[in-house]
Amino acid sequence: MILIGQYDSPFVRRVAIALTLYDRAFEHRPWSVFGDADKIAPFNPLIRVPTLVLDSGDVLIESAMILDYLDEQAAPGRALIASAGPARREALKVCALATGLADKAVALVYERVLHKEKSQAWVDRCTGQVERVLDVLEADRAARPAPYWFGDSIGHADIAVACALRFAREAHPQVFAQTRWPSLIGHADRCETLPVFAAIVQPFNPPK
Repeated sequence: MILIGQYDSPFVRRVAIALTLYDRAFEHRPWSVFGDADKIAPFNPLIRVPTLVLDSGDVLIESAMILDYLDEQAAPGRALIASAGPARREALKVCALATGLADKAVALVYERVLHKEKSQAWVDRCTGQVERVLDVLEADRAARPAPYWFGDSIGHADIAVACALRFAREAHPQVFAQTRWPSLIGHADRCETLPVFAAIVQPFNPPK
């Protein structure tokens, strides 16, 4: 398999971490949607990452679709998310909030570095969305005493939150104060100490 995209993307990184936890071998092509658009386009006409090229030649796009495929292929009892019911819906909700937060954090980067004239109304809207999501995730995580979000084992929710927070903290350090969201930041920091997180990482590199 070939995973396309750079690890400073929280979406690419969460897929690479899941692939590794699932013991799935893959080749990494760290192509940028800006600098390497011509390379990505033949695989994904949207020129978005992550893009996963299977050994069969089939191409999967978007992190949620890729992870759904990997979950289906996982050995019994090894999936990083519950198979059905309220536990699955709760985990998917945390993942959706985390990836939505990451999406807004990316939008703020684009507004800052790609637009000569910035829309303060748009910046305020995106920043407010990020902070509200952080508030909700903080309350949820603070109420859960387990080592990971849904128990003793790491899952997609933990990965999504940690990857989103690393990106947001590096791209927008002015948003994060040491006293805000302590449970959430502590959770992400603990995930970052895991070998798989330490091995799959790239410092934030804003587009130029």
